[in-house]
Amino acid sequence: MNALRVLVADDEKLARARLFRLLGAIPDVVIAGECDRGDAVRAALGRGGIDVILLDIEMPGLTGLEAIRLLPEPRPYVIFCTAHAEYAVSAFEVGAVDYLLKPVEAGRLQVAIERARRVALAAKTDAPRAAARRLAIETREGVLLLDPAEISFAELDGALVTIVAGGRRVITVLSLAALEERLPAGTFVRVHRRALVNLDHVSLLEPTPSGGYLARTKDGQAVEVSRQAARELRRALGLARGAGGDEA
Repeated sequence: MNALRVLVADDEKLARARLFRLLGAIPDVVIAGECDRGDAVRAALGRGGIDVILLDIEMPGLTGLEAIRLLPEPRPYVIFCTAHAEYAVSAFEVGAVDYLLKPVEAGRLQVAIERARRVALAAKTDAPRAAARRLAIETREGVLLLDPAEISFAELDGALVTIVAGGRRVITVLSLAALEERLPAGTFVRVHRRALVNLDHVSLLEPTPSGGYLARTKDGQAVEVSRQAARELRRALGLARGAGGDEA
């Protein structure tokens, strides 16, 4: 797709300058304008050509949340950039693509921009499917919207489930079984009673003495695969009997 056109809306000049600098290092991104007031956002969008808004929350005129609620559909994808963690639930309720805390880090901004790019591309090619890609994950802090394709694995850690996605770890109040029901079958596989893995993120199945595997993900993490799950996984992958472990 063409370069993403990004509007930066923040009442702090230094914050806007930082975002300009970070955006300049991300490929296929064009800075399409800036606002220093919440009530100026709608006028800026009225000029057209905006794909993504990097939006502060506490601004003069209107807050970022108020500004978004006043925008007609379809509207640009919104990435909130704020110093206040307490607005995260409200941000996702109004359809935010991501929520970044200041000072915004280069890596997190790039992840958020690429997420917006994927959502925008999916919306152009298959709008109904794009909506289905967003998975609502209940956490103690609120509801987080994730693209299932970003999830690398999930594991039961003590009493709660930790989801590893997009380079971050998210603790959810969902059970592992409830999470499994929401994820695409075939791509996500239960590899242990305490773990669920996205096969698209697995780069190596390393045999273990027990007859199972360690599933090595592309980001270098390891997830235990039980002996029973290893047998089912070998059959699903069309591997020969005994490959990587005994089938006895």
